[in-house]
Amino acid sequence: MTDNKLTDVRDVMAKIISFIFHPLFMPLYGMWIIFSAPTILGYLPVEVKKILFFIILVNNVLIPITLMPFFRYRNVISSYNIDERRERVTPLLATTLLYSITTIIIFRFQIPLFLKSFIIACSFLVLSVSIINFWWKISIHSVGVGALTAIVIILSVKMYTFLTWYLIGVILVGGLVLSSRLRLNVHNPPQVWVGYAAGFIGLFLFMLIF
Repeated sequence: MTDNKLTDVRDVMAKIISFIFHPLFMPLYGMWIIFSAPTILGYLPVEVKKILFFIILVNNVLIPITLMPFFRYRNVISSYNIDERRERVTPLLATTLLYSITTIIIFRFQIPLFLKSFIIACSFLVLSVSIINFWWKISIHSVGVGALTAIVIILSVKMYTFLTWYLIGVILVGGLVLSSRLRLNVHNPPQVWVGYAAGFIGLFLFMLIF
C-alpha cells in the first residue's frame, strides 16, 4: 500500500470514528452504559428504558439533525461539518434549548435521581460549550467522550460496582476520537485536551454533587 493510499485510509477511518461517536449520540451511549451495567439501574422496567431512549433520540438527535438542512439553506452554516467556530453558535444554542426541553420532560417522570442528574449534567455541558464557543473553538467531540468516561466512573462510585471493562472501553474510544479529530486537522491539541477535560470534570463533579 502506497503512502497516499494509507493516508486516505486513515482519513476515512478518522471520519467514520468521528461520525460514530458524534456528540449528538453521546447521551444515548451514556444511557446504554447506565442501563447495561450490572447495577440496580439495569433492572428498571424495559418500558421506562424505551421511553427515556425515545425522548433523547427524538429531542437531542433527530430534531437537531433535521435542523441542519434548514441551517444550510439559510446559510447559517457553510457545510454540515460545521468546522467554523462562528457557524456553531446557532446550532449550539438550538441544541441547548432542546436539552432544556428534554430536562423538563424527564423531570416529570418518577425515575431514579441518578438518571435525572445525568440529563441535567448533559444540558449543563451543552450550555457550557455554547458559552465557550463564543470566544474559543473547543472540541465538542472531545467533550462528549470525556463525559462518557466520567459517567462510567461516577456510576461505579455511586453504585459500588467495578466497571473495569466499561472503563477500558471508553478510554479506548476517547483515544480514537481525540486522535481522529487531530488527524482530520479540525482541532489542535489544546482544543481536544481541554474539551476532554471539560467533559470529564464537568459531568463528574455535577453528578457527584447532585
